[in-house]
Amino acid sequence: MSQALTGHNRPQQVIEAIQQTNSALTTATRQAKFSKMAASPYRFFRGTNHLYWDDVWHDWRFALFGGWPATQTWLQGDAHAYNFGAYGHHDDQVRYGMDDFDDALIGDYQYDLWRLAVSIVLDGRENAELATKAIEKALKKLIQGYYQTLADHADGTPVEAVTLESAKGPLKPFMNKVADKQSRARMLEKWTTLDEQKGRLFAERPGKLANLPADVASQLSRTIEHEYQQTLQHPVKDSDPQHFRVKDTARRLDAGTGSLGVERYYVLIEGGRDHEHDDIVLDVKEQVAPEAYRLMSADQKRAWRRSFPNEGIRHAAAFHAIAEHPDPYLGWLTLNDRVFSVRERSPFKKDFPTHKLSGNKSYRKLAHQWGQILAREHLRGAQALNQGDPTRFANAVCQRLKGREDLFVEVVSTLAVAYADCVEQDYAVFIDHFLATASD
Repeated sequence: MSQALTGHNRPQQVIEAIQQTNSALTTATRQAKFSKMAASPYRFFRGTNHLYWDDVWHDWRFALFGGWPATQTWLQGDAHAYNFGAYGHHDDQVRYGMDDFDDALIGDYQYDLWRLAVSIVLDGRENAELATKAIEKALKKLIQGYYQTLADHADGTPVEAVTLESAKGPLKPFMNKVADKQSRARMLEKWTTLDEQKGRLFAERPGKLANLPADVASQLSRTIEHEYQQTLQHPVKDSDPQHFRVKDTARRLDAGTGSLGVERYYVLIEGGRDHEHDDIVLDVKEQVAPEAYRLMSADQKRAWRRSFPNEGIRHAAAFHAIAEHPDPYLGWLTLNDRVFSVRERSPFKKDFPTHKLSGNKSYRKLAHQWGQILAREHLRGAQALNQGDPTRFANAVCQRLKGREDLFVEVVSTLAVAYADCVEQDYAVFIDHFLATASD
């Protein structure tokens, strides 16, 4: 029988899902995004978060070690190794952790842990050039770091961010280098220029920044100077009424992979007025529903909208819940019927260069720290959801794992390796179809 009787056609599903997800992009933006995704299987994985959520949304394996209301927390929603990085905001202190909450949502902890584990397999193969056995050891360290951290905080002990003072292993020299080489002044020198007549303005950076149409720039400036400030959780300490005066605006180009195609602006505001390097760059980014939203039932979507009337509110709520030191400029705004998050562009934004790690042991140590950091952020997220019972999440997960920790490591590791293999197959389908189409 030559005719298929079921819809089990993975290549066709992959192609159709990618086409559907990117159908609203302009041809030029879609080509730019696909070019980034074509660089490697890991880049493809980062650009197709929608495929991951399609695949795991109803996965039965959640029932083994979670699947309870009490094992839910705020999730990062797009957990992968390169969504960890150095960051720092108002106090100019360098920290390390997850600092991207565009896809954040509330759900079972395993969604994040699984995706992070898959990314380690892909990153280990591509960037760190690890052998199969070394990747398996790194996965074990990741998963152990995660559940051991939950156990250590099951009594409600507060969790701390990774700072210059507390960093260990490979993170220590990395964060010291970031602190030494990056600063607010250097960020401003990179992105702005001083004009004798107009003061500080955004620099000309073809391919990175572009001028906004006058009407959009005017609307954006007015909104930053007025409505946006009402969305801040606390007033910014500086009492200078000129603090939020907009000095310049620009469109941000070619940033990210999965988010390529959403509107994104940089806004330069006065900040302090004590010296020339206290200006602030605000990152204004369009927020759309996280990938998991479309998979929710109608009842779940209605409950979601009652809690988060728009995606700017959802993004800010997640950021405040998960981050140890939330950005004081974190808020949101609406512009031309679109919702945008607003946050300060960190002067210390930097990903860890895993390709520079020396040896398998260093990668294992870093994977262990990634597991610890993810657990800490899940603990903070759960405490924000369960303010009357801060130990509920950690105790529930530990109860599900008790006596079965080795099985947990085995299940997550096996899933991560197998799904990474699937990503590589999907990537090959993508290359064959879309690049062949582009050459026609």
